Amino acid sequence: MIGRLATRLAQGPVVLDGGLATELEKLGHDLADSLWSARLLRDDPGAIEAVHRAYFEAGADVAITASYHASYEGFAAAGIRRSETTRLLRLSVELARRARDAVRPDGLVAASVGPFGVVFANGTEYTGDYSMVADGEFAEMHRPRIVALLEAGPDLLAIETIPAIREVVALVELLAEFPDVEAWMTFCCRDGGRLSDGTPIEEAVRVAAGSGRVVAVGVNCTPPQHIDSLLERARAVTDLPLLVYPNSGRIWDGERHEWHGAGVEGFPAATVAGWQERGARGVGGCCGIGPEAIAALARVLR
Repeated sequence: MIGRLATRLAQGPVVLDGGLATELEKLGHDLADSLWSARLLRDDPGAIEAVHRAYFEAGADVAITASYHASYEGFAAAGIRRSETTRLLRLSVELARRARDAVRPDGLVAASVGPFGVVFANGTEYTGDYSMVADGEFAEMHRPRIVALLEAGPDLLAIETIPAIREVVALVELLAEFPDVEAWMTFCCRDGGRLSDGTPIEEAVRVAAGSGRVVAVGVNCTPPQHIDSLLERARAVTDLPLLVYPNSGRIWDGERHEWHGAGVEGFPAATVAGWQERGARGVGGCCGIGPEAIAALARVLR
């Protein structure tokens, strides 16, 4: 498991997948609840596997699991027992692996570790407001879900959509407990220079890259118009490979659990080329970006 992503990134561009919830909603699933797409790990795991397959068939090299919004705290609030939560976290990896084995045996499965804010289910990743969270709570929440995910044998951890420097620091410290695990870390940003909590991206990149535990850093679930600047700022402070998988540019309503406004459905070739020139070695999409966009992206990168 060690080094597979780093090896791929050194060999050439890596195509990441797109938005999972976006495609599940297109299949007719209502995800407007506190568990979001993680609810389907219990209610319709076959739909999740089908979306993973669609992205591999589109040309993705990496599948990011449906565990983003899965936490022991969140599932407990929905009446799901701890033992069942452990099973569902492991299942998220197994579903992605089954899709990979059927379509792209050389593909990678990245176990998603979403931000602490998923416990609140109110869009905190877009504000970074952790004023009510004590420093020790970050590790208490993330540790057991990471353990459960790793028990299922993913190729790496995708620590993603991290909105605040306090959580970056906590996660870097926590990764020291898992020395044989490969991980990337990507941040959710409010503009072309800062994380959701206002921290300059340079500071977050320095912390993550300086840990020796992270093999790539970058940005995800951030509007595409901010990516050029964020990549330039990140590249100025690290030589690690950079990853970008923006959302469509629409605005998330945390209370109603829905997106608003206009957005893009994919990224023009010239835009992707610009991201590569600024150091992006892995490119994909997040919320609002589907298999057709990933197929077009794969053609550009290859």
